[in-house]
Amino acid sequence: MKGFYKGLAAALLATAGVTIAAVPDGVAFLPPGFLSLIDVVPPAPIAQEPRGVADQEIFKLTRALKGSARWDMAITDAAVDTASMMRGFACAVRVEMTPQTAPRTAALLEKASRDAAREANELKGYYKKKPPFLLDSGETCASPPQGVEYGYPSDYATRGWTWGLVLGEAVDDRAAPIMARARAYGESRIVCGMASMSAVEAGHMVASATLAVVRTEPGYTTAMVAARAELAALRKTGTALSAQSCSAEEMLVSQPIFR
Repeated sequence: MKGFYKGLAAALLATAGVTIAAVPDGVAFLPPGFLSLIDVVPPAPIAQEPRGVADQEIFKLTRALKGSARWDMAITDAAVDTASMMRGFACAVRVEMTPQTAPRTAALLEKASRDAAREANELKGYYKKKPPFLLDSGETCASPPQGVEYGYPSDYATRGWTWGLVLGEAVDDRAAPIMARARAYGESRIVCGMASMSAVEAGHMVASATLAVVRTEPGYTTAMVAARAELAALRKTGTALSAQSCSAEEMLVSQPIFR
């Protein structure tokens, strides 16, 4: 698995800084303006307060991970297209998934992610907090993306946590490892030096708060029933992944990125 992540990391270095696109209207569960999380998610920290100090210390500590298997995994996790993330969650779900073999699941994940991304983008524009690679010097897992000004909350962490919540509901007997993998997606941005700890935590809050509302929509309920049935069938007929084959990834997921 070390070689697997190292090979994927090299291939993905050029795309590791890709920014998640703005959300077009009409392709999410909630209409634009239906929800605002300005009063829900805490403000971005300033450098002098405890959360800001912790962000700086964590950024410095995690620079030591360069060259490790966790660093390679973080580069791989930077690919957040649907197919890549389905591969990323495959071990947690215990079956290979693709947009072709699980189209209803893929559609649900993307639609829910658009709602969460809209809320994250609103907060980023509101707080205007720069990401760590623009505030501190240190190695990053890729060249800092051009045109990126703000990083709170982390859109990558928002997306990863949304996927975890949806997949954990669809495959509830695997909810714990799925949510652990979702956490690792956010932590990968810290490892890469692309997001602060506070931004990742804020991304998780955005995803949880948004999905709490999205789950009240009849369209979500219908889509979840279809996704649950689709994944249940895929787990019976698709390519199953064993604990042994996924052990290296699970070890990385469980490994604290700092102490």
